[in-house]
Amino acid sequence: RVQVVESGGGLVQAGGSLRLSCTVSGLTFDNHAMGWFRQAPGKEREGVSCINWNSAYAKYTDSVKGRFTISRDNVKNMLFLQMSVLKPEDTAMYYCAAVDYCSATRPMTAEYDDWGQGTQVTVSS
Repeated sequence: RVQVVESGGGLVQAGGSLRLSCTVSGLTFDNHAMGWFRQAPGKEREGVSCINWNSAYAKYTDSVKGRFTISRDNVKNMLFLQMSVLKPEDTAMYYCAAVDYCSATRPMTAEYDDWGQGTQVTVSS
């Protein structure tokens, strides 16, 4: 079973920064594209960013382009999301997951239905 543990969330003021981390086990990490998702209260979970297995390609949803940077460490089986210039609309629970594809032409969907507890990001105005 795939297990993920997200961390690094918190309460920040608008314009601030946070770095999210995710530790993954239960799969061959460097065989999988990985992604970050978020879910705000009353809204559906949405894909935020993904990165392919060797970090050669990354994709971002339009609302975070230029502000967020995804990265991974295939030695430590970890995924990261550096978030800068945070806005109140970034407030959500953030989750990491293996994704079926990280491609310019295909939607970002979770490969497994094994979600972690997530890490809460709250941005105050």
